[in-house]
Amino acid sequence: MHDIKWIRDNPEAFDKGLVRRGLEPLSGRMLAMDERRRASQSELNSLQSRRNAASKTIGKIKSQGGDASMLIEEVAGIKDRMTRLEADNDTAATVMHDLLVSIPNLPDDAVPDGPDEDHNQELRRWGEPRTFDFEPREHFDIGAALGMDFDTAAKQSGARFVILRGPMARLERALAQFMLDLHTTGHGYQEVNTPALVRDDPLFGTAQLPKFGEDLFKVDGGFWLIPTAEVTLTNMVAGRILDEAALPLRYTAFTQCFRSEAGAAGKDTRGMIRMHQFEKVELVSIVHPDQSAAELERKTACAEEVLKRLDLPFRTVALCTGDLGFAAHRTHDIEVWLPGAGRYREISSCSNTGAFQARRMDARFRPTEGKGTTHVHTLNGSGLAVGRTLVAVLENYQNADGSVTVPEALRPYMGGLDVLRPDV
Repeated sequence: MHDIKWIRDNPEAFDKGLVRRGLEPLSGRMLAMDERRRASQSELNSLQSRRNAASKTIGKIKSQGGDASMLIEEVAGIKDRMTRLEADNDTAATVMHDLLVSIPNLPDDAVPDGPDEDHNQELRRWGEPRTFDFEPREHFDIGAALGMDFDTAAKQSGARFVILRGPMARLERALAQFMLDLHTTGHGYQEVNTPALVRDDPLFGTAQLPKFGEDLFKVDGGFWLIPTAEVTLTNMVAGRILDEAALPLRYTAFTQCFRSEAGAAGKDTRGMIRMHQFEKVELVSIVHPDQSAAELERKTACAEEVLKRLDLPFRTVALCTGDLGFAAHRTHDIEVWLPGAGRYREISSCSNTGAFQARRMDARFRPTEGKGTTHVHTLNGSGLAVGRTLVAVLENYQNADGSVTVPEALRPYMGGLDVLRPDV
C-alpha cells in the first residue's frame, strides 16, 4: 500500500515508478482526490467549530429568555451542510483507499526494465549440469515406479494433486526437515508452526486480497486456505509497534500451501511443478528499513545454500519490472536445473516488499533515538518449495535403471537409505 503523503511530496517519482511497471501515471488523479478529501475535511472542522460555538450561544440566550431562532436556523443549516460534506468525504476517502491498495509496489532503482520474463537479468550460476550416458527422463516418468501416484490422487481430488508413498514420501519429508534444520541452526531463523486457515485481514495485509482472490481457495466460515506461509508469518507483526532493538525478526515455517492456479490453465498439466496443494518452507524477515536491501541478499543466499548442499545446479536472476510481483519492490528468483525437462525452473522467489505490506497491516517500530514510529520493511522467500526440490532431486540424481540416488545431505534423514529403487 502506498503512502499518500509520499505521493504528495514526490508525484514525479511516483509516476515514473508506475510507468516502469507499464502503468499510466496516476499522481494527478490521486492528488486531486486527496485535495477534495482534505478540503471537505477542513470545511467540516470549521463548521463543527462554528456549530459548537453557536450551540453554546443559543443556550445562553435561552437561559436569559431571549430569542435564539436565527441561530437555531443557522445550526440546522450547518448540520445539513455537514451531512453532505461527510458523505462527500467518505466517498473521496473510499476512492482514495481503493486506489492506494490496488496499485502495485514501485520497483527499486536496481530492478532491470523489461516487459516480461525474457528481460530478467541473470546474476550468477552455480554448479555444472550433470552429463548423462542415457536420455534423462522427467520426474513424473521417474516417479511412477518409485511411489509417485497421480492417478489415485485424481480419483480422490481431481487434477493437480499427487499421492507420495513409501520412500518417496519419506524423501519429501527428509527435504523439509533438512531445510528447517539448515535455516534454524545455520541461518538464524526461528521455526514457527502457523494456521493453514486465515480470515480476510491477513491476506489483505500481504496483498493477496483483494487483487488475487481468484487464485485462492475459500472455505465455509469466512476462511481462506493459505497460499504460502508468508501470509501467517508476516502477519505475526500486524498492528504491532516493535522496539528497534528487536529487529531483525526472522521466521521460517513448513506448511501445506493451496493455490487454485486460476491463471495457469494448460500450463504444467503433468507432474508436480504446478499443484493445487503443495509443501513449502518459507522464510520471512521483518527488518529496519536501512537493512532491507542487505536482507534480500542474505535471504537469497540462505535459499541458495539449500541447493548447494544438495549439489543441484541453479542460477539466480533479478526479475525485471514486467515480471515483478504485485507487492514486490525487488525480487530474486532462484531457478534449479532440471535435466529431464532440459531447462531451469523457479524453485524460490525472494522479495523485498519495503514498507508496502507493513502499511497494509500497520506494522511499525519505535526508533531507539528520536520520536514517533516508522513502518518496518518485510521480506519473504521460499527456502525452498519442497515439491519442486523433490522434482529436482529425482531428475538430477536419476540412474539408467530407473533408480534415484539419495543426495548425501539427505541420507541422515532417510535412515541411511542411499538409493530409491523402482517397485518390482
